[in-house]
Amino acid sequence: MRRGGVAVAALLLLQGTGGAGAAPRTPEQVAAAALRAAPVWDGHNDVPEQLRERHKDVIAGFDFRDTTGTADPAHDWIAMHTDLTRLRQGRVGAQFWSVFVPATLTDQQAVQAVMEQIDVTKRLIARYPADLRFADSAADVQAATKAGRIASLIGMEGGYAIAGSAGVLRQFRALGVRYMTLAHFRSTDWADSATDGPRNNGLSTAGKALVGEMQRIGMLVDLSHVSTKTMNDALDVARAPVIFSHSGVRAVDDHARNVPDDVLVRLRQNGGIVMIVSLPAYVSQKARDWQLARAAEKARAEARWSEAPDRAKAALADWVKNNPAPRATLADLADHIDHAVKVAGIDHVGLGGDFDGMAEATQGFDDVAHYPAVFTELARRGYSQSDLEKIASRNMLRVLKAADAYAVAHAGDPPLETPTTF
Repeated sequence: MRRGGVAVAALLLLQGTGGAGAAPRTPEQVAAAALRAAPVWDGHNDVPEQLRERHKDVIAGFDFRDTTGTADPAHDWIAMHTDLTRLRQGRVGAQFWSVFVPATLTDQQAVQAVMEQIDVTKRLIARYPADLRFADSAADVQAATKAGRIASLIGMEGGYAIAGSAGVLRQFRALGVRYMTLAHFRSTDWADSATDGPRNNGLSTAGKALVGEMQRIGMLVDLSHVSTKTMNDALDVARAPVIFSHSGVRAVDDHARNVPDDVLVRLRQNGGIVMIVSLPAYVSQKARDWQLARAAEKARAEARWSEAPDRAKAALADWVKNNPAPRATLADLADHIDHAVKVAGIDHVGLGGDFDGMAEATQGFDDVAHYPAVFTELARRGYSQSDLEKIASRNMLRVLKAADAYAVAHAGDPPLETPTTF
């Protein structure tokens, strides 16, 4: 909620006084107080993907207390964004760990790979009991944070991993998966992606039934990565709050991955939450435009040097050298939060950093240690401590409580049945 300079100063004076004659609190102090009262609940972190890619899920020698030295140029790996030390510095109190696998796998490979991702996530949590605690409900999250542990929940990115089976969906929920992103970069047989051609004109009839089953069993419906039509189809059938685990707003950065205003309005009506992402191309319009220009230059070079791929590669490298990518900034990210608050409302916004799932981070929000910088920027813009507490975690807690309550109320409903395919 961006306000004028005079209003901001007045508000900070009012919210920052601890009594008559007390000095106004600085934005840093307001942010710190908010994060003490309501530590960050982040919507999406890809550490499990890094464990699979870098370590083949063998973590006996992996030290999660400090990953700052994990860059490996030979494999084109940057240093990881996440470790226990920096999670503590970032005042993270709850984390959805993403169990992601590529959409290029076969159905059966995807099912196995997600199960392996769930397994390695649980093993990682168990290795650090003084810092992490597995959480499967809103009550679990509250108990973990009260005990000073980082509540660790599981979110599944990519609906292709259930192979179209309601039975597989239910088993993933039984293993502790709390949300599923309906699609990723590619459309599935039942849900269209924002970055692929339409196969279903949104959600198919089967897709709508799967959304209903997800809500019946208490699995949050995650609409990040899906097409606008899929977003609207899911909201048409949703009877409990939905989430966007890591998305920006399209009014600030016109990327198909981001959420348009009409959907933000419906999200408020649904009671759900949009958790603002930090991946630069989704945060900065300039970064997005550069990405498109690079893609066009790459296609041009490859067409011109079709029989000399090395020349095409060199030409693209020269273009990048002469046209360096612009950095997304913390101010850009805060603009997304401002707009989401304006359209969806303060009760429907959170953060979903996407750390360890991107090659470059937003400037000023370089890793999980930098969450306080986001809240300081928002306090500087006039957000109250109460506002910041909602964005940090209270909004997500409300959403998960509502999902839990809906599942309890509908536990006796008949389960969705899908026929086997082989």
